[in-house]
Amino acid sequence: MAPADSPLSGSGQLIADVLVIGGGIMGLWGAVKAADAGLSVILVDASEVGRGASGGLLGALFPWMPDRWDQKKQYQFDALVSLPGEIGRLERETGLSANFRRAGRIVPLPRPHLREIALRHQRDADTNWRQGDHRFHWHVRDGEPEGTYIDPAACAAGYILDTLAARVEPRALMAVLKAWLMRQPNVRIIEHAKVERLDAGRGRAEISEASLTFSRALIAAGAQSFPVLQSLMPPLPKPLGQGVKGQAALLKADLDPTLPVVFLDGVYVVPHEGGFAAIGSTSENHYDDPLSTDHQLDAIIEKARNLIPVLRDAEIVERWAGIRPKAIGRDPLVGPVPGHPNIVALTGGFKISFGMAHRLADSALDHVLGRSTAPLPENFTLEGQIAREVSPAA
Repeated sequence: MAPADSPLSGSGQLIADVLVIGGGIMGLWGAVKAADAGLSVILVDASEVGRGASGGLLGALFPWMPDRWDQKKQYQFDALVSLPGEIGRLERETGLSANFRRAGRIVPLPRPHLREIALRHQRDADTNWRQGDHRFHWHVRDGEPEGTYIDPAACAAGYILDTLAARVEPRALMAVLKAWLMRQPNVRIIEHAKVERLDAGRGRAEISEASLTFSRALIAAGAQSFPVLQSLMPPLPKPLGQGVKGQAALLKADLDPTLPVVFLDGVYVVPHEGGFAAIGSTSENHYDDPLSTDHQLDAIIEKARNLIPVLRDAEIVERWAGIRPKAIGRDPLVGPVPGHPNIVALTGGFKISFGMAHRLADSALDHVLGRSTAPLPENFTLEGQIAREVSPAA
């Protein structure tokens, strides 16, 4: 296998069973699953693998609410349960760590009416958050969490302890996935190479000074996936999705990395190894500069400092901004492109990709290999979102 940064020969022809366009969380897992299946893989990224939205700071892996249970929530639950096993295998084979921890999540309850809602969700979790020997809880507790690291005023009506939530260090997970792929003889990674032309019918792609020939392609280029997918289809009345800007920060504080993630009023505080805490994040549909941070991040940091007293004097070591892919239906966008069964979408996800990308990649590979497994929730499919969100009258 050629090193990731090796140059391409001027007129070289590259051939693979699967071309993966995009080296973020979706594309990396897609490449891992394809390589595991014994397929030859070329992964192409316009920048560097693991950068962009997937190279952020937070890494919070949250389940949806346990009420109103449906196929979509079950799919995400199963993904969150299976994720540590999937990551663990790659960690053992590479010797690296993604710093995954089933830390749980605390949601403070500042007002009494929120406690009543939380108690209903506790009963829902007792019914729905179970899989074989795996059972998780949504505990509603009085007072404040042990260690008094949360402002007591935020817990006036108690707090929720969710034992299913977890966290991972995004950049560490990217490094594990990339390192595993680079050890595989049937995988080639090409960075700083934008796909300039994609001929789905002929199975050809042009990048820089080289041509690629492929049998199947996974479109996993984040927010850039939407225009690529639409270019392969008849004109649609609405875009398939958009980029949403997120801002986050990394603080250095004396915060125990085993503590649960904290979430309140749209603010996430994620304890990480080494005494770091990630704070975020914004969700901006309109922005001038996709990579700059501003007063919106300042406001979130201030809320976090008020919520977690130990952060009030903590040093800000990094401020980060990036663009996340938000499909029109807000859910992941997976499945073959209508009219082009050899082109498979693997994108979207917005806020939940890190906890589900490994399983979504399995679903994408089902289409690549023509195998039949558990069905993907309709809201997660390309055809389903087109029917429901883009052209519902069709």
